[in-house]
Amino acid sequence: MTEAAPGTGRDMDYESRLKAFEGRELVAPRPGQDPVNVPMIRHWVEAMEDANPVYLDEDAARATGRDGIVAPASMAQAWTMRGYAASVRPDEGTRTVGDELTDVLAEGGYTSVVATDSDFEFHRELVPGDHISVQEVVESISPEKKTGLGLGRFVTTVRTYRDQDGEVVATQHWRLLRFKPKPPEEAAEKAKEQEKPKALRPRPAINPDNAFWFEAAKEHRLVIQRCSACETPRHPPGPACPHCGSFEWEAVEAGGRGHVYTYVVNHHPRHPAFDFPHVVAVVELAEGTRLITNLIGIEPADVEIGMPVVLDWLDADPELTLPVFRPDTGQEER
Repeated sequence: MTEAAPGTGRDMDYESRLKAFEGRELVAPRPGQDPVNVPMIRHWVEAMEDANPVYLDEDAARATGRDGIVAPASMAQAWTMRGYAASVRPDEGTRTVGDELTDVLAEGGYTSVVATDSDFEFHRELVPGDHISVQEVVESISPEKKTGLGLGRFVTTVRTYRDQDGEVVATQHWRLLRFKPKPPEEAAEKAKEQEKPKALRPRPAINPDNAFWFEAAKEHRLVIQRCSACETPRHPPGPACPHCGSFEWEAVEAGGRGHVYTYVVNHHPRHPAFDFPHVVAVVELAEGTRLITNLIGIEPADVEIGMPVVLDWLDADPELTLPVFRPDTGQEER
């Protein structure tokens, strides 16, 4: 992300108009519709699956030295939200500083918005009966920046949360990116790029000794080279038997079952032809040879050494078919 080139003349006037919003109050101190209450705490912790007992169990809370149950700190903002009705039926005929700022940003073309971060500082825990109010002030508006979403400005505000006695209970730095939507032609170009065909897998080094193996794979046949003299199977293919030295061999078809001898989950370096992470495994076939391959149909975290696997096929492109393996559930026809 880099800073765009500064403007002059009218642009400088626009910059000063935006700068004038810094320090202005967007939201005057406004109390929440309801005080902190147990039903809302219960809804929150159930939704967040937060099992900390201090939020609902009086005895558990007292055992920690508290006077009673407390609200989750992250609910601070929730106590001051105005609710659905206020968002769909705002007060008519009233103009706020926030509306003015939105208009000025829209004038500059910054009509889209996305929240980028929220930084909370909590001063004390909230308890049932506390009635929280919020005040929001513009802290800063950045110069125009180049971002992945387009040209935009980061608008940072500070929200101050106070209780019924005016004591500050939390502060929040809230940052939005107001950005210019990318032109339709640029969006179309990006979509076109995404539609480009997937990169081809790297080509195997095919030679007279192993060509038969890749030709069989195109027919969805997994074959193993076997010495004609001593009948020892071998892989990868080679010109001579490493056991007896014979140059005579034949190709026999494998049954397609085996187990994971070892494996690695590959994250980097990334190649555009592969989906990451992917599992590279050494599979030991029932016939006794081992094959470097990919595992499919299983999450990397679920792979185990020794797990049974069964043959499947990957038609990578019209010129390349490779054997891959998936978990053997025992339901395949044997």
